[in-house]
Amino acid sequence: MRITQYGEPVLRQRGKPVTEFGNKLARLANEMLETMYEAEGIGLAAQQVGLPLQFCVVDVSPPEGEQAPYFYELDGKRPPPVLFMPLALANPEVEFPKGNKSDYEEGCLSFPGVRATIRRKSHIKVRFQDIDGDPHILECDGLLARCILHEVDHLNGVLFIDHLSKKELRKIEPDLRRLKAVTAAKGRG
Repeated sequence: MRITQYGEPVLRQRGKPVTEFGNKLARLANEMLETMYEAEGIGLAAQQVGLPLQFCVVDVSPPEGEQAPYFYELDGKRPPPVLFMPLALANPEVEFPKGNKSDYEEGCLSFPGVRATIRRKSHIKVRFQDIDGDPHILECDGLLARCILHEVDHLNGVLFIDHLSKKELRKIEPDLRRLKAVTAAKGRG
């Protein structure tokens, strides 16, 4: 699949709810994961493959044999990450049970070469449906929470640069102009 780039209108579109579950959604999840892995990413939203849909995939699996460097609880349990990663989240709804925020440098597959430090809530609870439509609740922190928040933003037409102060945005403005020009030159903007 082709990853949409900054300047393409679909990145600003709020996704429609997923209403069809099963094999078709499983195929989409697999294609998105292949695309994400090929691009060396850890998350990918439907908007990033040109689909305004409330659907994303995430994989922040720890290296084999290592503990996850983040807290998580899936449906009230702590199964090994290998049993639930990669995650496919349909119609995710995020809550913030704890108030701490943290800074972390983020990038985005739709913004090649652009990175910025983003302040986000560090602990979340997300309700979502899997590819079969079954409901789940995931409570997590660390990189898993940050990745989900980044992808859920995409599902709502919000980009990581929208979290930057004007001062921080000015620092990356030349890169953003360059990306937008490349996208426009390819006729996608």
